Amino acid sequence: MSIILPKLVMTDIDGVWTDGGMYYDQTGNEWKKFNTADGAGVLFLRLLGIPVAILTGEKTSIVENRANKLKVDYVFQGVRNKLHVATNLCTELNISLSETAYIGDDINDIPLLQAAGISCSPANAPDYVSCHAQFTTQLKGGDGAFREFVESILKRSGALDEALKRYHEAMMAHDK
Repeated sequence: MSIILPKLVMTDIDGVWTDGGMYYDQTGNEWKKFNTADGAGVLFLRLLGIPVAILTGEKTSIVENRANKLKVDYVFQGVRNKLHVATNLCTELNISLSETAYIGDDINDIPLLQAAGISCSPANAPDYVSCHAQFTTQLKGGDGAFREFVESILKRSGALDEALKRYHEAMMAHDK
């Protein structure tokens, strides 16, 4: 099945880029485990000029640090209504929600999963959430589900080879 390349890719964090766990040490510091494979998904999109937006209900410096490291274009934390934030971002970018892709795994993601042009949930999302997504990754959140989502979009739109070509060109130029 062929699809049109989205003009914006949006993602939840907890349960998509992470396993959804919240880890605390004895002094109250919070920890999250990210899978480095998901960074390649962001890189592929950047090489193709497709912006990435994080929309998460949590508000932590951990997410900000990860987003900064990967040069994520838009980061919205502490979001209660993801559809509202996504709609406003689309207005700012002069695109429609039908021209976007979104991956999310929980109840608060359902409205945006229903509205995005391409929607996906990770393998470990509850059935009552994943039934609102167009497809489900084989990987669980925290295991590279975001990268699988991106690569699936790029493959189905015919853009994966171009992303890989641009990646190799960038690496060759970097090594000179």
